[in-house]
Amino acid sequence: MTSHTSGTSGTPSTSLTSHHVFTPHNILVTGGCGFLGSNFVRWVVNAHPDVHITVLDALTYAGNVNNLAGLPADRVQFVYGNICDVDMLRHVVPGHDAIINYAAESHNDNSIADPDPFLRSNVIGTFWLLQAALAHHIRFHQISTDEVYGDLALDDPHFFTEQTAYRPSSPYSASKASADMLVRAWYRTYGLPVTISNCSNNYGPYQHVEKFIPRQITNILTGRTPQLYGSGANVRDWIHTEDDARAVWAILTHGRLGQTYLIGAHCEKSNKDVLRTILELMGKDPDDYEHIADRPGHDRRYAIDPSKLVTELGWHPLHTDFRHGLEETIRWYETHRSWWEPIKDAVEERYAQQGR
Repeated sequence: MTSHTSGTSGTPSTSLTSHHVFTPHNILVTGGCGFLGSNFVRWVVNAHPDVHITVLDALTYAGNVNNLAGLPADRVQFVYGNICDVDMLRHVVPGHDAIINYAAESHNDNSIADPDPFLRSNVIGTFWLLQAALAHHIRFHQISTDEVYGDLALDDPHFFTEQTAYRPSSPYSASKASADMLVRAWYRTYGLPVTISNCSNNYGPYQHVEKFIPRQITNILTGRTPQLYGSGANVRDWIHTEDDARAVWAILTHGRLGQTYLIGAHCEKSNKDVLRTILELMGKDPDDYEHIADRPGHDRRYAIDPSKLVTELGWHPLHTDFRHGLEETIRWYETHRSWWEPIKDAVEERYAQQGR
């Protein structure tokens, strides 16, 4: 199967969507300077030229305003601010017809070392955004994760679905599960128009070098030995970030209110296989890595069934060749060293302090 690029094909067929179609013109993207948020913003700019985007971001360590570089100033406005700042939200939120909440602390290792920022951003921050959306009856889309479901056994033939019970394993996934519950409560109790998406592991450009794939790529580029938690048998379900952006837009504009949609591309790979492929693509010995102590409570397997998204909204992943997607991602980090080199040493120092 080949990899394709997406244009406006995130818009589902009208034959599959008999309910009301939502057409936003002025959206607020929180956390829009992060990996997922900035890729979503870039996709919307390219695919929907009639949409104006306000990016609200606190520019914590994982947020980088340079992720928005080159986007048209008349289409994308950046506002510096924290989603827990109630007074700021009172000024920023009015005038928008949708909020897409990408703002979150998201790194598992960091949540294990210090859960406090995760509770403040992912739970309290979501609460204040919901309150702001309710005050103006603004459409609200919550970006969540498959990690809220816990994990599956490596030999389990089943997948996560929208009916899977929440069983979060880490402070990070517990905070995201809490946020999802708040969103559902605001829909049922207050009638706020909401949707939720729970996505599998994303990869692609602009991902912070603390994450697995860019960390290993940049380790190799800086002469460091790549590292693998435990045996590396843990399985993740991978999706290209552009396909995720297309899915979020389809859910926002065509999804049924109060519903959750799972986003996945049926691309399960063990961490070991991903690392060996990266090494091979970068001209290294596939066995040139070292095993390190496993993460506490490390989830074994994530696997998503996106049937509801496919059947209801007509979405399909376009980047279906994972190896080709990795090649493109490697090239991006090779050609954007100025983007990640200034933060690489600090990331590795933090890992070393955590014993990883």
